[in-house]
Amino acid sequence: MDIKHSLKQRIVIVFALMSALVAGTFAVGIFVTVHIVEKRLTAISLGSDLRRMLSQDNISDWRHRPEKEELFYFEGGQGDLALSDDLIDLQPGYHELERGKKSYYVIVQRVDDRRYVLLRDQRKFAKRERILFGVVLIGFILSILLAILLGRLLASRVMAPVIRLAGQVRHRDQILEVAPRLAEDYAKDEVGELALSFDQTLGRLRAALQREKLFTSDVSHELRTPLMVLASSCELLLDHPGLDSRSRTQVSRVSRATLGMRQLVETFLLLARTEVQATQPACQQSLSQVADELLEVWRQPIEEKGLQLIYVPCPSATGRYNPTLLQSVMGNLLRNAWHYTDTGFIRLTLTEHGFMVEDSGIGIPLEKQQAMFQPFVRGDEQRGEGLGLGLSLVQRICDNQRWTVSLTTREPHGCCFTVGL
Repeated sequence: MDIKHSLKQRIVIVFALMSALVAGTFAVGIFVTVHIVEKRLTAISLGSDLRRMLSQDNISDWRHRPEKEELFYFEGGQGDLALSDDLIDLQPGYHELERGKKSYYVIVQRVDDRRYVLLRDQRKFAKRERILFGVVLIGFILSILLAILLGRLLASRVMAPVIRLAGQVRHRDQILEVAPRLAEDYAKDEVGELALSFDQTLGRLRAALQREKLFTSDVSHELRTPLMVLASSCELLLDHPGLDSRSRTQVSRVSRATLGMRQLVETFLLLARTEVQATQPACQQSLSQVADELLEVWRQPIEEKGLQLIYVPCPSATGRYNPTLLQSVMGNLLRNAWHYTDTGFIRLTLTEHGFMVEDSGIGIPLEKQQAMFQPFVRGDEQRGEGLGLGLSLVQRICDNQRWTVSLTTREPHGCCFTVGL
């Protein structure tokens, strides 16, 4: 399993592991060295004691007493000094021997065809080894804890420039033209190189945003005028008494398309501005005001298609919203219902904090509902009109304004779009 840690945690872990490896190596080295040295010194000490005893005039005076740490035996000895069965086969030199529950160091020497054996109790040495083991273990644990503490302190100091740089890059003011360069605050090291790379990337981003601002201003200027001309021309044609019914229908269709295009232009221009989420338009409208304006536009095409338009108002809906964005969301949902409904009804229901658009159309399969809010996805590919951008625009506006939109299936057929404001 891949466990993800922050860079600071990784530094602390590596520092602790490195310290554990070094301290563990030293601890093992201490144990091995002490064991080897102890064995060597014990052999020398036992040999020296045995030679000292052999130099005495009468070694038969040796008596084994319980408090003695050393036991002496020799070949031909009598009583307590006689070689026992476990000592007879020992060769000259240094040995370690287990006797019952006790352990001994043993030195065997042959002098004048007679073997002499000296035993030393290991308990004192074992006690010293346990004490040494405890000291080394405590030192090992303390070294790990100290390594973790020092690792955290060092990691904090090492990561401080990176954390600072991350905060500066994350701050939205860095995309502004007046934002200072990041690399000037850092040394010419790896962090400074990273800051320089961010400066270059942010510079390209600022240039792209500037081009987008120029583009949106050009679009605003260039498209509004011809759309206004189209709308005015349609109004004049519709007022002309000599226009036949077929031509009037076509002109009405052009007028509705022009109105929809103007609304789309306004919506896209508004979404393109970075200040959309931070500011509110000076003129806001209630949910019922937006619904009344859109019903006035869509009532005729809906009824001309033979559909029933049902409107359920909500007097308690008192919230006020961005009219351009709200009209775009509600208008796209009404257009979508009108496009995919051939018989039955379209119902617009206002609630205290949102609205619902229901229809008795062909519906959307359950497996396709999640993808309907993606660009260029259409409910019925056989229908010629539309590019599949309406619902994706609805989703983008809702995300921008922190609204919610959901799609459910009506029984026996049809759709229900619910928008929470």
